[in-house]
Amino acid sequence: MRAVRAALASALVLGTIVSGLGTASAQTEASAVRPAAWGQCAADVLASLPASVTPEERARLTCAVQEVPVDHSRPRGEKTGIAMMKRPANDPSKKIGSIFLNPGGPGGSGLIRGAVSKNYFQPAVLDRFDIIGFDPRGVARSNPLRCFRTQEEADAVNEGWYALPRTTEEISSSIRQSKAYTDYCKINAGPLLNFMSTEAVARDLDIMREAVGDKQLNFVGFSYGTLIGSTYANIFPQRTRAMVIDGNVDPQLRLTNGTEYDRQRAKGFEIALDAMLKRCDSAGVAKCAFAGNARQKFEAMKAALAKGPVTMPDGKQVGLADVIGRVSGDLYSVPRFATLVQWLQSVHQALNPSAAATTFGVQSVVDLPAPLNNGGGRMDVDPLPDTPYTADDSYYAVNCTDKPFARTNRFWAQTASKWEKESPTFGRYQAASDLLTCPTWPTRHPDRWIGPWNRKTANPIVVVGNYYDPATQYLFSQRMAKELGNARLISVDSFGHCILGRSAATDAAVAKYLVDLVPPAEGSVFQPNVQPFA
Repeated sequence: MRAVRAALASALVLGTIVSGLGTASAQTEASAVRPAAWGQCAADVLASLPASVTPEERARLTCAVQEVPVDHSRPRGEKTGIAMMKRPANDPSKKIGSIFLNPGGPGGSGLIRGAVSKNYFQPAVLDRFDIIGFDPRGVARSNPLRCFRTQEEADAVNEGWYALPRTTEEISSSIRQSKAYTDYCKINAGPLLNFMSTEAVARDLDIMREAVGDKQLNFVGFSYGTLIGSTYANIFPQRTRAMVIDGNVDPQLRLTNGTEYDRQRAKGFEIALDAMLKRCDSAGVAKCAFAGNARQKFEAMKAALAKGPVTMPDGKQVGLADVIGRVSGDLYSVPRFATLVQWLQSVHQALNPSAAATTFGVQSVVDLPAPLNNGGGRMDVDPLPDTPYTADDSYYAVNCTDKPFARTNRFWAQTASKWEKESPTFGRYQAASDLLTCPTWPTRHPDRWIGPWNRKTANPIVVVGNYYDPATQYLFSQRMAKELGNARLISVDSFGHCILGRSAATDAAVAKYLVDLVPPAEGSVFQPNVQPFA
């Protein structure tokens, strides 16, 4: 910690800049928004596209940076830049307008989402709309908010900051290191630190809408992106044409009680895990490697790993935090279920060698994902001295601005224990994220939208929820639909986080709504393309 304090003392404040991606147009008048200046995308941006984007599709993509005020209450003040990428409509002669996309997070980079929009939308949508992905303020290529100057600073803080603090020593160390982290943010993050609210993003989005020439906004948001969409619709209801929000937060709870929101979020993971283990047993061992009293095996595994890690056949050690981190990450994606249950079975076998002798064909897969508290790219780095820090810290910058928490960590251990009793697998893990970090976040009285949420839009907002969504439980989608002034809830009997692109019937209903403004029938229930262990 002495080294951490010394580095803090010498840290420099970073200023806000307009990030360079394409050709940006300046706002000379606070009340006027000039058209977006679309141009060729930078080579490194194009290099980040997946192979599924064909050369012909790449050639049609254009990029721009839209200038927006850092502080929307001072429109003539300092500016920052929002990086955008456009996939043009297939049939420009029949174009309706643009659809803006946000993938969630907070802190998720949405820049290339337009380029891969065929993964989410049917051809009827791609024919009639430009699809625009963007990085929200402080994220990725939009002037990333960074709490560190070097990777070494970040590593010094991450050391001793546990994803699942259980012992008194681990808890004390995690509280100290999270405080060191927020101290770094106070010194290094720059002017954007005080202006990272979802409300600010919604107001940026309204400027982008005007810059592309649309009179009304079309928006599709996933996960945290549902909060961006619902915030926009309530600040600018008359400027909202069509909005689809998939994998929904509960906006009212999230913006008024961060602790209770996160407690309920942990319950969503428990619901999804329980359903997955039951589905595994129903499918049988031929389709699910972990089948056969899956819940009992899982609980026994947790109890054993709570005493210490197990050594796998490849020599790697797996502990309780590894199992909970892996399960929480893989519950987001149904295609990962198959390898998840293989991996769980391999851990079970390592803990019970006699079981391994009677089980064949199970592979050990130990590619652990980053923990829920958003390592943000800071993990698994082999740094050199003074290695530039290239991640961003927008996750906490947004959440700790939006979500109110008590301004003390004094009772963290008691709260974590309470959550663990209610949500035995994920309660403590969830508590080790925002509840641990936000109490010392260096902003006070942030400017954020806390409602109302019931302003009526001309067309219903389509709210999409999966029954077994882990990160945003189905109850949140039900609440979102009730809180909005004009909404239609459609449900999908599916696992995984969000659904567009993975349910043909849902995609067709969304396409008809976006193109023709015909919303799905209230209470519609659709099926996914693939169920787990089918």
